[in-house]
Amino acid sequence: MLTPQQLIQWKQQGRAIAVLTAWDYAIAQILDQAGVDVILVGDSLAMVALGHETTLPLTLEETLHHAKAVCRGVKQALVVVDLPFMSYQESPQQAIRSAGRVLKETGAGGVKLEGGHPAMAETVAKLVHIGIPVMGHVGLTPQSVRQTGFRQQGKSSEDRERIVAEAIALEQAGAFSIVLEHIPSDLAKTISEKLVIPTIGIGAGNQCDGQVLVTSDVLGLGTWKPKFAKSYLNLYELITTATQEYCGEVRSHQFPEA
Repeated sequence: MLTPQQLIQWKQQGRAIAVLTAWDYAIAQILDQAGVDVILVGDSLAMVALGHETTLPLTLEETLHHAKAVCRGVKQALVVVDLPFMSYQESPQQAIRSAGRVLKETGAGGVKLEGGHPAMAETVAKLVHIGIPVMGHVGLTPQSVRQTGFRQQGKSSEDRERIVAEAIALEQAGAFSIVLEHIPSDLAKTISEKLVIPTIGIGAGNQCDGQVLVTSDVLGLGTWKPKFAKSYLNLYELITTATQEYCGEVRSHQFPEA
């Protein structure tokens, strides 16, 4: 199984890192067998699997439930699990309890949490100190949507400096990689060049050390996706067509055949 240390080595070798999200056994198994490097049990599952409008309602118990299923389907990829909103912000001790449960109960290889301000960097350092691998996340942080909205971050010089400082602080705290979400591509390039650990971009241009997308966007499962996402398939249309065909055959007594 892939390790965080290998991701850092890949950055040094110039090998890009492919990351996708998963929320159940079936999707995880397919992604793993297809060669995805890192599978993220993202808190985006609150929206794509549970029907919420934001990631905020997701609970730790729900996350654990989905992460267990994902880990059962993965043999090669590194599985990283998002810590949901208010499962780690209260204190480093709360973060340790939540992250510890993730590793103990799911078999995942690491956790991801949002933010790089001094208090969060301290939390990351404490997690890493006791042996919990941490992926950071700066730029647009969806758990702060009530404060920032879903707008691109890092447009002003002040915000740029803050995001760079947060990324550096997370690396110094021991994070093994950092997600850069919805920031200008030149800012993502600057951060990627400053850090030894790999950056994983989402809506941050092509100068990061890897890329992550929400799998439902890649597969075209929904009716909407962010501007920076790419659909490689229109599964929504294919499933709709197949379902309509099935319903038609049942109602006309064509299925099952005699």
